Amino acid sequence: MRLLMLGGTEFVGRAVVEAALARGWEVTVFHRGRHAPPKGVTSLLGDRTTGPEGLAALATGSWDAVVDTWSAAPSAVRDAARLLADRVGRYAYVSSRSVYAWPPAAGLDEDGPLVEGSPDDGDVPYAEAKRGGELAAAAAFGADRTLLVRAGLIIGPYENVGRLPWWLGRIARGGPVLAPGPRTLPLQYIDARDLAEWTLDAVAAGLSGPYNLVSPPGHTTTEELLDACARVTGADAELRWTEPEALLAAGVEPWSELPVWLPPGEMYDAMHTADVSRAVAAGLRCRPAEETVADTWAWLESLGGTAPQRPDRPEVGLAPEREAEVWATLAEGGTKAVDRPESP
Repeated sequence: MRLLMLGGTEFVGRAVVEAALARGWEVTVFHRGRHAPPKGVTSLLGDRTTGPEGLAALATGSWDAVVDTWSAAPSAVRDAARLLADRVGRYAYVSSRSVYAWPPAAGLDEDGPLVEGSPDDGDVPYAEAKRGGELAAAAAFGADRTLLVRAGLIIGPYENVGRLPWWLGRIARGGPVLAPGPRTLPLQYIDARDLAEWTLDAVAAGLSGPYNLVSPPGHTTTEELLDACARVTGADAELRWTEPEALLAAGVEPWSELPVWLPPGEMYDAMHTADVSRAVAAGLRCRPAEETVADTWAWLESLGGTAPQRPDRPEVGLAPEREAEVWATLAEGGTKAVDRPESP
């Protein structure tokens, strides 16, 4: 197949490109030139943030499918989709489960209520931007030629948001590590490479419409994920499992200061309890957490231990001085780790 990737030099887009190349597909990457694309692709330079003129490199050519991961102004998706509609077979838009109206119920499937959005919007909040992108793609290609990949938490090699890289880096430093309980709390996420493989399979099969794309409920737990980080780094770290109530009382911000983690409640239900039965029926396969962690650590080591950071996203994780403050606050409150497993 002939694939056009809008982006394709970082994280999810790069995973899609590498998966397509491994299948022997002909891949064209349209990007701004800030990062080198994988070897073996046709490279087209342009900047869709500058309006239609920034898409000049896409004025000719035809492809079987296009994959788009755009997360900003929906009007950029609108302009690209309109330009390509007569020369591309299918449009796969990597969207987000953030498009569901807040708060999404536990176990929500693809029929849940959605936020408002417009394909003509400029800079709008993330949820509205992704919904507008969905509408833009469908308006140009029609519902029967548009695949909406509603991903949740995405981790894996090339991650430039910093969530799993932060945990790996923190545990690699060793010593006592704040481990947010409950330790058996199930997590839902998608390895970027599993997202890529499923998306390419879906495109090749002619699928359309929305699909929630994260791992099935119970795929892993907080304990399994952090234990895997300890094993692959080989660090002398002690995971000190602490009740969520104590962490919240100490002022710890879930998701941002302790990435991936959300305490039981509304936000946890929204992020980690999605119904993914439709994607599973369409062939979704998720690799073990240990493999995702090990491969991400190997990639980090190849970079010298520091992951790239997206300029449009805030840094995540507790800085060392902030972590010391939390430990002091917990000690003042008389909080002890609820369960101290043997040091890995």
